[in-house]
Amino acid sequence: MGELRDQFWELPLAQLTRAEWEALCDGCGRCCLHKIEDEDTGEIADTNVACKLLNTDTACCSDYRNRKAFVPDCLRLTLAIVEDVEWLPSTCAYRRRAAGRQLPAWHPLLTGDPDSVKRAGVSVAGRVVSETAAGPLEHHIVEWGPSRMAGIDAANEPEDDDAEAPKAGFAW
Repeated sequence: MGELRDQFWELPLAQLTRAEWEALCDGCGRCCLHKIEDEDTGEIADTNVACKLLNTDTACCSDYRNRKAFVPDCLRLTLAIVEDVEWLPSTCAYRRRAAGRQLPAWHPLLTGDPDSVKRAGVSVAGRVVSETAAGPLEHHIVEWGPSRMAGIDAANEPEDDDAEAPKAGFAW
């Protein structure tokens, strides 16, 4: 993947190499879930419906390198757009670093354990259904609550967990 510098995650996003950018992802899988936008209000609701390429047991893309060939509207998150993607969860490392915030205490880069994102309750692994079996998205609206370690994160700075929960009042 390329060489990673020590504590590269503390650098501004613009200074990261491609390998460091990719390694910053915590692997939660939330960006691979379908969202529903209310046509009248523009509000976005989260669902538990995963892209057909997301392995629902591991929250890993089954063909990350070629995903755009199979899912043309798959969003490639870049420095140019990271601040404009409002539906990224408040726990997202890209969103946090773009805002000058630290990584959450459970992030695998800090713990050295890729499963820490699952133990923190942030990963969608085992909690979602594939779009190939889901049926109507409206039946799958969920609120992804705060991480199980939000209190630990709050010791460093306040979590913005409300930003990732859909608001009430959707008119379908």
